[in-house]
Amino acid sequence: MMRRSHGRRRGPRMIVNLNQYRKKRKRAEGEARATENRIRFGRNKKERSKDLRERERAIKEIEGKRLD
Repeated sequence: MMRRSHGRRRGPRMIVNLNQYRKKRKRAEGEARATENRIRFGRNKKERSKDLRERERAIKEIEGKRLD
């Protein structure tokens, strides 16, 4: 009697090295984290000082309009 596999392939299976899989996954997670950090912290000194000046100007403006 011949059995039918119903769409399943019979034959050699792919051997997976779990250590390599873990290393690839960890590397990919690290790259994703690095990308997030570049977006979050990756500003140059000029941009940081500009934001600081704008923040200080806004605080001074609010303080100038304050009623005592």
